Amino acid sequence: MEMNMIQKVGQIGIPVKELDRAIHFYKEKLGLSLLFNTDSMAFFDCNGLRLLLSLPEKDEFIYSSSIIYFQVENMSKTYEDLVNKNVTFIDEPHVVAKMGQTETWMVFFKDTEDNTHAFMSEVQV
Repeated sequence: MEMNMIQKVGQIGIPVKELDRAIHFYKEKLGLSLLFNTDSMAFFDCNGLRLLLSLPEKDEFIYSSSIIYFQVENMSKTYEDLVNKNVTFIDEPHVVAKMGQTETWMVFFKDTEDNTHAFMSEVQV
């Protein structure tokens, strides 16, 4: 029997074009803790998951990105707070799934590097 050796996601890499601008966005707007940074990388803590912002090593990586779904407790407050901080949202908070008494809400936004990410919240109804 083959065992899966993967235990958890330890880090997510996000390609950036301007590191200082991206550091400001993730630290000041999203409120994540900056662990440390170098000339080409910055590491943030997101409740035990590490986010790596990095300048692409090769040209073919310039436009690649993964969508990160940040879990939040209060979707409407998060949305309102970040609209007030001029974060660019693609849509408004909306229900994407309902399972029993739980609704999953999402809203998608852009960071300063044109990466698309989302906030998600599970609500008991």
